[in-house]
Amino acid sequence: MEEKNEVVHWADQAAEKIINEKGNKKSYTVATGVTPSGTLHIGNFREFITGYFVNRALIDRGKEVRFLHYWDDYDVFRKVPVNMPKKEILESNLRKTLISVPDVFGCHKNYPEHNEKQVEKFLPIIGVNPKIIRQSEKYQKCEYAEEIKVALENKDKIADIFNKYREEKLKRSWLPISVYCEKCDLEAEKIEYLGNYKIKYECICGNKDEIDFRKKGLVKLKWRVQVPAWWINEKVDFEGAGKDHFAAGGTFDTAREITREVYGTEPPVGFGFGWISIKGGRQFSSSTGVIITLKEMLEIYEPNLIRWLFAGSRPATEFAVSFDLDVLKLYEDFDRCERIYFKKEKIEEKEYLKQKRIYELSAVKIPKKLPFQPSFRHLTNVIQIYQNEWDKVKDYYKKELKTKEDEERLELRFRCASNWIEKYAPDDFKFKLQDEASDEAKKQLDKNQVNALKDVAERLKKKKFTEKSLFEEFYSIVKENKLEVKDFFKAAYLVLINKERGPRLASFILAIGEEKVIGLFEKL
Repeated sequence: MEEKNEVVHWADQAAEKIINEKGNKKSYTVATGVTPSGTLHIGNFREFITGYFVNRALIDRGKEVRFLHYWDDYDVFRKVPVNMPKKEILESNLRKTLISVPDVFGCHKNYPEHNEKQVEKFLPIIGVNPKIIRQSEKYQKCEYAEEIKVALENKDKIADIFNKYREEKLKRSWLPISVYCEKCDLEAEKIEYLGNYKIKYECICGNKDEIDFRKKGLVKLKWRVQVPAWWINEKVDFEGAGKDHFAAGGTFDTAREITREVYGTEPPVGFGFGWISIKGGRQFSSSTGVIITLKEMLEIYEPNLIRWLFAGSRPATEFAVSFDLDVLKLYEDFDRCERIYFKKEKIEEKEYLKQKRIYELSAVKIPKKLPFQPSFRHLTNVIQIYQNEWDKVKDYYKKELKTKEDEERLELRFRCASNWIEKYAPDDFKFKLQDEASDEAKKQLDKNQVNALKDVAERLKKKKFTEKSLFEEFYSIVKENKLEVKDFFKAAYLVLINKERGPRLASFILAIGEEKVIGLFEKL
């Protein structure tokens, strides 16, 4: 990468900060993490993609990177999300470790694994491939034994750190751990630290035991203590999280203090990122069922475009995911960014460098030359004209399909546009091309409107038009037939799609094909 490119993007700035604070090492560790206690949404995906961009920026600087993602699946199951089936089964497993909760969908080993796999299977499609770590496995293998011992020996110091930010202070009997009963999997009610690696616990089920947590993986650090323990255990150099975790006295604030004062080392670099909402004001929440998943995003947005949404927004920026007509504009903006990268649009050098870096991070694989860019807006019309038949749509674009990659891009965009039309397009955007004008439409047309449309048919027979020249021809026809412009367009749409409004008329007629339009207009 050229020198002047290095700090154009926020991910590059983060990479520079990591190198400056952690030293110019050969290898770094970038981490992300999520608790899989409910359906994982596109807001959770921001965790993955933010870590990925930082990981990529370090790689672009010639560094080796361990890119890790952990599932905190050894947490206590505290709340049943509203969108889950078989709630009575889930409710009967509250206060157990997540991995003890059965998969109510009946297709995975347990409840958190089901939630995890709904994300994991789509990550490769979007080009994000962290090494997956399950905290349950680390705990059950007793890999945190040393960090647990240090935390228990320094419990008062940790409590003092927390108490600086709490109205209700922790008692001196407080311990920084949870213990799961070996008999029933519930979180034990009474815990006593016996020193060294020994714990004694009592469960509500009546089970009592004394264990060595180097040998039995029943002990879990509480979340705010687990974060610094994880950093120490995996030698993490960078980890971000939602902005609430970076608030004063929040998880990462206290974790940094614990890292320094209890574990005697420096915490990783990190920053908070903003919330994502659904357009209309609702923020994503697994527990309340307000969610859009990565799978649902991929039904409408190409992988490159999803990456672009995040690459083009600074981490702290909040934005809304749109599924309305904004989708058309987002595809146009992405295509422009792609054209800028390939220098097909001239802009100022500073903006070029910015857009170039955004595109580099957005592309799952950067093509060697500008790919075919079928307009998403126009494609939605072509799809409806040909009633969603892929072969006919492909044939419409045959002159522009020069390579296998062009066809793949068109087919991907075809699927996204088809899904958008079916699931999200407003009713007044949808149409069905008529085989002949309906009786209802004919009744609404006066003599001048009919004559104007017949004039269109005659001129289409005599001359080949471009979109621009046909649009200009409309105004000549309107003037000659002493019509209002709006009445001409209304007449055309009534005959073509039995609606008063529709797609841009000139491009729409050319997409339909002159022969079809001539037949419709001549029959009036």
